Amino acid sequence: MTHDHGSVLRAAAFAAQRHRRQRRHDAERSPYINHPLALADTLANLGGIADPVVLCAALLHDTVEDTATTLEEIELAFGARVAAVVAQVSDDKSLPKDERKRLQIEHARHISPEARLVKLADKICNLRDLLQSPPPWTRQRKREYFDWAAQVVAGLRGVHPVLEEEFDAVYARIDELGDSV
Repeated sequence: MTHDHGSVLRAAAFAAQRHRRQRRHDAERSPYINHPLALADTLANLGGIADPVVLCAALLHDTVEDTATTLEEIELAFGARVAAVVAQVSDDKSLPKDERKRLQIEHARHISPEARLVKLADKICNLRDLLQSPPPWTRQRKREYFDWAAQVVAGLRGVHPVLEEEFDAVYARIDELGDSV
């Protein structure tokens, strides 16, 4: 196993440990780690991304935002480049939700290519989840999420045509959304 593969596996184990008590808001209340694993899988297998910085950041993308993990811990364990990408894709949870959502749209076009890949995979996976195993949301709330995600992705365009096509294909299924409350 190369050092690069080792760092990705260490990131998966780190994320699994940090998210161990969290569950997704889907109907099955699946383990949270399934989400970062889906991002890494989408990037590697659909996008052909082999850069360990991108794959580690994908696995760790919610640790700072949703757990007690600090960017300093990420940097110490995985390096400054991974920590920088995680920082770029992490929301400031001290801000109101509407402000965080607005900032994601505003910042999308200004983040690094590595962060744009992680953010794009995140939006793809979130839309897939809303179609396949939705949380108890109304159809309207899901449609609003789809439309907001499209606004974020508009600022990410140009980073990876195949992943952008996948986002567009998943977004095109918006009419399949129903109520799940």
